[in-house]
Amino acid sequence: MKIMITGARGMLGRSFTRRFKEHELLPVDIDDFDIIDLQATGQAVWQFKPEVVIHCAAATNVDDCETNQGPAWEVNVNGTANIAEACAECGARLIAFSTDYVFSGESDRPYIEFDTTGPKTVYGMTKMLGEMAAAQYCTNSTIVRVAWLYGPGGPSFVHSMLRLAAEGTTPLRVVDDQVGNPTSTGAVVEHIKLLLEHPEITGPVHLTCEGHATWCEFAAEIFRLAGLDCNPAPCSTSEFPRPAPRPANSQLDNTVLIRHNLPPMPHWRQALAEFFREHPDG
Repeated sequence: MKIMITGARGMLGRSFTRRFKEHELLPVDIDDFDIIDLQATGQAVWQFKPEVVIHCAAATNVDDCETNQGPAWEVNVNGTANIAEACAECGARLIAFSTDYVFSGESDRPYIEFDTTGPKTVYGMTKMLGEMAAAQYCTNSTIVRVAWLYGPGGPSFVHSMLRLAAEGTTPLRVVDDQVGNPTSTGAVVEHIKLLLEHPEITGPVHLTCEGHATWCEFAAEIFRLAGLDCNPAPCSTSEFPRPAPRPANSQLDNTVLIRHNLPPMPHWRQALAEFFREHPDG
């Protein structure tokens, strides 16, 4: 299968490049063409004529999006629209990545794919509008929402915790009143392989690891698996004010997988243990 991967130098894009070697791949990043340039995007997609475009390119620094809004709108909204339009014109399927931040984070249960969005940040707003653009310009699109993502080489929460532990930061205080689904890029990529076998699955799909944790619980498991004698101290979100508010509840329920009788995502503890077996240094 001919697959173009945008944002190929990012953490998620690198995982696709490593694990999709059985396909004819074209990994691209901003040095190849800028997705906010409609003409350049269209030319690049037409030249390769992919069957699938896996769209990982995004502005993902949540705080930077809040304080430097222009690039976030250009990349996450206009760039996604350009990719979607190019896919539609050449007949490619679009798999575009999104985030838990499209929701408010105020629900008392995990969010399913069909819940109403209500972002509280610029990042979340631009990703929500990017979802809408993907669906509008390319009817053959699947929107994959992920959360609390980590993968080889980072950057991610896993790598931040390992660095802080190595620096001897004490006490290492970690937020304990936000809950979500720690999710490995490896698990996501393996399930995208399944989605490629099901072209009938369009619209939003959640792909987060099963089970949930707070950031503090996640950190404790990272240190345990890394063999580090480090005990994170729980603290509240209010003790770490940030430019962009963090959702209290980032849990996503993988309802579409269940409805299509597809295998579940692995439990987050299992996926994290596998990550450390394959990448002991992160």
